[in-house]
Amino acid sequence: MSPLPILVIKAHAVKRLKTGHPWIFSNELTRLPKELEPGQAVDIQNHRGEWIGRGYFNPRSLIAVRLLNRERTEINEDFLEQKISQAQALRGQWLGGEEACRVVYGEADGLPGLIIDRYGPVWVVQFLTAGMDRLTEPVLRILIKRFRPAAVVARNDTASRALEGLVQDKRLLYGALPSPLVIRKNDLSFEVDVWEGQKTGFFLDQSENYRCLDGMVRGARVLDAFCYTGAWGLHAARYGAGEVIGLDSSEKAVSEAQANARRNGLASASTYLQEDVFDGLRRLYKAKKRFDCVILDPPAFAKSRQKVKEAVRGYKEINRLAMMLLSPGGVLVTCSCSHLIGQSLFREILVSAAADAERSFYITAWRTQGRDHPIDLAIPETQYLKCVFLQAK
Repeated sequence: MSPLPILVIKAHAVKRLKTGHPWIFSNELTRLPKELEPGQAVDIQNHRGEWIGRGYFNPRSLIAVRLLNRERTEINEDFLEQKISQAQALRGQWLGGEEACRVVYGEADGLPGLIIDRYGPVWVVQFLTAGMDRLTEPVLRILIKRFRPAAVVARNDTASRALEGLVQDKRLLYGALPSPLVIRKNDLSFEVDVWEGQKTGFFLDQSENYRCLDGMVRGARVLDAFCYTGAWGLHAARYGAGEVIGLDSSEKAVSEAQANARRNGLASASTYLQEDVFDGLRRLYKAKKRFDCVILDPPAFAKSRQKVKEAVRGYKEINRLAMMLLSPGGVLVTCSCSHLIGQSLFREILVSAAADAERSFYITAWRTQGRDHPIDLAIPETQYLKCVFLQAK
């Protein structure tokens, strides 16, 4: 391997890197070399000339360098295959033979900027950074060689790619997509749209949280707000809920939720309605409807720091309305996948919503994303999902 360009970091940045965090911000470099191309591999040294690690550089990004390796080994196909194989082995250890899961979760698996999700025979990849985008071909070869997928889809339609100076697109990289693509999740069947669906087609990060409804909703009247394709509500129905009502603003999502209910023999217990969720919650309250369990799993309200104040207002309002819709002793399952809304802020939002709703609650569980989205101790950014179970007093 020919020598890589060397970038030098300032003294104050060294401590964080030594804990295992892989990011170097542009203001932590002694010089921001404009002559290097986005995604180019670089070596990192400290201010004393000591070697720190190897990664890739993007002068267009606030996160100027993302470290891939703390050893002097080449970032090549063998390196990538080792990392992907290690990540897959961990999922096997944690989840057994789960056919639908996240196989690679970026920084947590030592591959910052790379997401790989498996939906049975179909694999979906996201190359979120310029450095990872350059490695598309070797990653594709590894997936084909090791896992023999029916298809590999690149869902490169995320806003984060624009921040890296990359185009947003969707491409079939390999094979042909089966139609329909149906996965099993907790003994339920769901059709997954990897081409147009939210995230990469399914909310895999909630897989373990869905099971917490078991023993909690038997005979209950359940409201599943932001139901998407019905995962929360159908789990509730499977665990014995007497009635499930789902709300979502997307006509396509509601249609898919209804189809999934029929697919699982749960249509008689499930009703899905297309409606703005805020309007729907207000309508139900005015109609004096009450529920034994309300589930709130909205999309990310805060996708940038500029949106945090607006997001806080949105989260508070939907939680206030949901709390007012609960029967005495009812359970609220409330979630936020906005990484900019931390756990302490989310708790403050819930406290404020409860005060306005004039309700009191116990926290019976405070959960996060499933183990296929592992949280790295040294990288707090790898934890984003809050899933809180509140029981009304």
